[in-house]
Amino acid sequence: MSSRREARECSLQMLYTVDTCNIPAETVLDFFSDTLPTVEAYREFAKKLFKGVCQKKEEIDSLIKKYIKNWDLERMATVDRNIIRLATYEILETPETPISVIIDEAVEISKKYSTKDSSKFVNGILDKLKIVRNNN
Repeated sequence: MSSRREARECSLQMLYTVDTCNIPAETVLDFFSDTLPTVEAYREFAKKLFKGVCQKKEEIDSLIKKYIKNWDLERMATVDRNIIRLATYEILETPETPISVIIDEAVEISKKYSTKDSSKFVNGILDKLKIVRNNN
């Protein structure tokens, strides 16, 4: 597993905790401090992703809602919702990372943490969202 993948997975776990337990982001970040990647660059990447999604959650959710059909964001599986939020943040805020890498990482993480069919669902939503970067 790449260290960037490890950072993404750690960010996902923190986002999941915030989403399901309604705990403030800073508290969650403190709680997870021992599980963050040990390499400083990846540790900072994990924090950047987590904090960025938390800070821009409303904007990200609004954007996702534009591209999901016949789905209610709140009724989505919590893991899937947070994988999509994380990848959407990366699409918006990390132009140096190719979109194909962001989507591939999200799909692989969904295979590991969610249901058998989640990877197809995540891929479909993110494939629609990639147009956002092209329009910026």
